[in-house]
Amino acid sequence: MSRGQLSNPAAIAVVSMIFFTWGGLTSLNDVLIPHLKAVFSMNYAQTMLIQFTFFGAYFLMSLPSGAVVARVGYKASIVIGLVVAAVGAAMFYPAARLPSYGLFLGALFVLASGITLLQVAANPYISLIGDPRTSHSRLNLAQALNSLGTTVFPWAIGPLILVGAVLGADQLAAMPVAEQAAYRASQARSVELPYLMLAGGLLLLAVFVLLMRIPSLREATDAGDDRHHSYGEALRHSHLRWGVLGIFLYVGAEVSIGSFLINYMAEPTIGGLSEASASRFLAFYWGGAMVGRFIGAALMTRFDARRLLALSAVAVCVLLAVTMTTQGQVAMWSALAVGLFNSIMFPTIFTTAIERLGTLTSKASSLLVMAIVGGAIVPLAQGALADRIGIQPAFVLPLACYAYIVWYALRGSRVRSGMSPGPAWSVPAAGPMH
Repeated sequence: MSRGQLSNPAAIAVVSMIFFTWGGLTSLNDVLIPHLKAVFSMNYAQTMLIQFTFFGAYFLMSLPSGAVVARVGYKASIVIGLVVAAVGAAMFYPAARLPSYGLFLGALFVLASGITLLQVAANPYISLIGDPRTSHSRLNLAQALNSLGTTVFPWAIGPLILVGAVLGADQLAAMPVAEQAAYRASQARSVELPYLMLAGGLLLLAVFVLLMRIPSLREATDAGDDRHHSYGEALRHSHLRWGVLGIFLYVGAEVSIGSFLINYMAEPTIGGLSEASASRFLAFYWGGAMVGRFIGAALMTRFDARRLLALSAVAVCVLLAVTMTTQGQVAMWSALAVGLFNSIMFPTIFTTAIERLGTLTSKASSLLVMAIVGGAIVPLAQGALADRIGIQPAFVLPLACYAYIVWYALRGSRVRSGMSPGPAWSVPAAGPMH
C-alpha cells in the first residue's frame, strides 16, 4: 500500500535544495579559474576552457536530458542527475593526482552533465507544481536558494582551493624545473578534499530525494510525449525563440563577469587583492543575486515581471559602464553590484519563455537549458578580448548582452495572441506516486 505524497509546498522545499547545490557547484568554477590558471601557466583564453567545457555540456546534454525526463519523470531525473554530478566531482581526485588539465576538463564535463539534467528537471518542476499565476515568483524564490549556494560555496570552499600563494608566470619561470613541478603538484592537490566532500554530499542528497515522496509528475511528461511534439513546433512561438537567445546571452554575461572577478579585483588599479582574499569578495556578487531574488519574488506578486526584468537589465548596463570607466573601489564595487540586478533575470526569462506552452513545456525547457551554453561561448570570447585589449575594457561584451535583455523584456517576450498553446498540465496536490 502506497503512502501519500508530500504536499506541493513540501515538495518545492525539497527541490529547492537542488537549486542550492547546483548553484554552489557552478560558482566554484570562478575559484578554479585563477587556481588552474596558475597551476598550468595559462592565458585567459586557455583558462576559459573551464567554462567552455562546463557550459558546453549544457548544449550537448540538454536534449538527452529532456528525453530522460520524458521517460522517467521529474523525481527520478533529479536523482540520476545528482548521481552523475557526484561521479564528476569524484573525478577531480585523479585529475589532481596526475595533475592533468585535460582530466580536470573531463571531470567538469561529467559534473556539468549531471547539473544539466537537474536544470532540465527542476526548473519546470518548480514552475508546474503550483498556481501558474505565481510561477515567476516561485521560480525566483527557488533561484534565491541557488544564489545562496553561489554565495556560500566560494566563501567556505574557495580558500581551501586557493590555500597557497599563487605565483605569477614570471615567478614560476624563475624557479628550477623540479620546484616548478612540485609547486604545480601541491597546488593541484588542494582541490582533492573539497571535491571528494562534494561528491559524498551529492550522493547523500540523491538518497534523500529518492526517499522523499515528492510528486514525480509523470502524468505531465506523458501528456507531452516526445512522439507527439517536436522542437520545431515549440520554436514556432516567438517568445520562446527570443527567450532561448536571452538565456544564452544572460548566462554568458553572468558567467563572464563572475569568471573574471577574482583576476579583476587582483589588478593593482582595481582592488589590489590577493586571489584568496578576492575569492571571499565573490560572496558579494553572488550574495547580491540571492538578496535580489528574495526581493524580486516579493515584488513580482505586485508588479509586472517583464518591467522588472527591463529595469534590472538597464541597471546592469549602467554599472558595467561605470566599472569600465573608473578605477579603484568604484570600479570594483560597481562590478560586484551587478549580482544584485542579475538576480531576477534567469528565472524571469525562463518562466516568460515557457508561458502558455502547455504540453510543449518539456521541449521548451530542454531548449532553454541548452541555451545555457552561452556560459561556454561568451566567457571564451571575453577571454580572447581580455588578452587583446585588457580585462577592464573587455566588459563591453557582457554589456552588449544585457542590452539585448532590455529589448527582450520590453518587446521579445510578448506572447503572440495568434499562437495556440498546448493543453495545460494538471498537477495533483497529492496522490499515489507514478
